Order: sequence, then C-alpha cells, then structure tokens
Amino acid sequence: MSDTRRLTDLKDLRQAPATPAAVVAQPQGPRERKRDAKGRSYATGRRKDAVARVWIKAGTGKIVINGKELEKYFARPVLRMMINQPFVVAQRMGQFDVWSTVAGGGLSGQAGALRHGISRALTYYEPGLRSALKKDGFLTRDSRTVERKKYGRRKARRSFQFSKR
Repeated sequence: MSDTRRLTDLKDLRQAPATPAAVVAQPQGPRERKRDAKGRSYATGRRKDAVARVWIKAGTGKIVINGKELEKYFARPVLRMMINQPFVVAQRMGQFDVWSTVAGGGLSGQAGALRHGISRALTYYEPGLRSALKKDGFLTRDSRTVERKKYGRRKARRSFQFSKR
C-alpha cells in the first residue's frame, strides 16, 4: 500500500506547474538601454589591478580622466589610441563625452580598464553596438594578472643564481 502512495505522489509532482527557475531559463529579448536621469550610461572596466568607473553621454568627444584631459593623463599616443578603439569600431568617434575615474595599477592597465569600461558603457547606451564590440574582443575582461612571488624563488618563477664554488 505504501508503494502505491509513492507512485501517486510522483504523478502529482509530474503534473505540478512549472517552477520560477524554469521560467528564468528562457532566452531574453532584445537588450534595453541603461541610462540615468541625466542621459548618461555607467560601466566599470577592469584590467590587471586597475579599475575604471566610466560615464558616457552624447557630446563632442571630450574625454576626462580623474579631472584631467586625455592628452595630459595618457601622454603616450599608443595608450590614447587604445582608449579610442571602441569609438572607432562602433563608428562613433567624437559623438560621446567620457568622464571617468581610474585607480590602481599602472598606465597600461588603466588604459585597458578604461577601454573595457567605455565598451561596456557604449553597449548600455546603444545595445545595437554590442555585436561589433564583442567581435573585436572589447567586452571581454582580460583576466591576466601578475603571478605572485613564491618563497625560495627570486621572483614568481626565477630561481636564485646557482654557483658550485
């Protein structure tokens, strides 16, 4: 008798309505714009130990980092080119103003974090740009960081110099 009760319980479970978790697993529709009351989109970019908080809005192409102009903060042309890559790929050069704060790491890591943040903010501002930015790898967070130093070693992997005499 206990066996038949178990079978009926299983039948009831099979006919139970779908759980909310099954509803969430369905594919989402088109992405929505994420803008605040002032018309800005916000995103965080990361690279090595650097973190960039980025706000973008429609404007004239002015880029301000930690209160300084782009040319003053990043003197090397390679870093400036790297930061402008998302705008070039999206064909939106000079159409957005960028205001950001960057902390941690060195200049190269900060430029990479800024590029990542600008790319993410662009996808929040205009979701249609996501495929172009994703194809060039600007939305992928570069997770490579410096390996820690191990004990008994001079650096992370370098051994001390060996001398027989």
